[in-house]
Amino acid sequence: MARTPALVLAGAALLAAAPTVAHPEPRPGGAVAEKALTYRATAPFQQHAQAVRAGYQPDRYCVADRAGGSGALGYPHFNHDHDNSTDPAKPTALYYEDDGRGGKRLVGVQWTVYDRDQDPRTDEDRPSMFGVPFKGPNRGNFPGQPVHYALHLWLWKKNPKGEFTTYNPTVACLPGTTRPQPGRLS
Repeated sequence: MARTPALVLAGAALLAAAPTVAHPEPRPGGAVAEKALTYRATAPFQQHAQAVRAGYQPDRYCVADRAGGSGALGYPHFNHDHDNSTDPAKPTALYYEDDGRGGKRLVGVQWTVYDRDQDPRTDEDRPSMFGVPFKGPNRGNFPGQPVHYALHLWLWKKNPKGEFTTYNPTVACLPGTTRPQPGRLS
């Protein structure tokens, strides 16, 4: 019999305690209830094909910390229908890592909210979820992406630097899987 990781068991316990209705405003139970909604909504996406069927488009590249720090995000899968969502059940992105068997394992999620005035020097519209303010405003990470706020949550894999830290040092990109840097030969 396979052993079940403690994090999955913790997620299952939160799922069992979660309310069965969509999040009303204000959300009763605060951060714990919001996380339970996120667990419930993203649990089916542990099956990679389920995420793709739900509209999460995979990026072919793994995202590592470009600043040279340790860790990575993994392989992002975006559902831009959820851009600007602060609904715990509708993250903009899912992050996967290689599972060592040729598949993908869900490790984290992200919400992205566009900055209203598109001025990275102002932040009066900073959203928050789970009692945590979003990071930013940040310039776009790819052509056409607006100035935005982002919140990462390492829901399905523990991040020793904190569950809302951008990069997870326990997630790694395999050699040759990151986006080539402009001007470099690959």
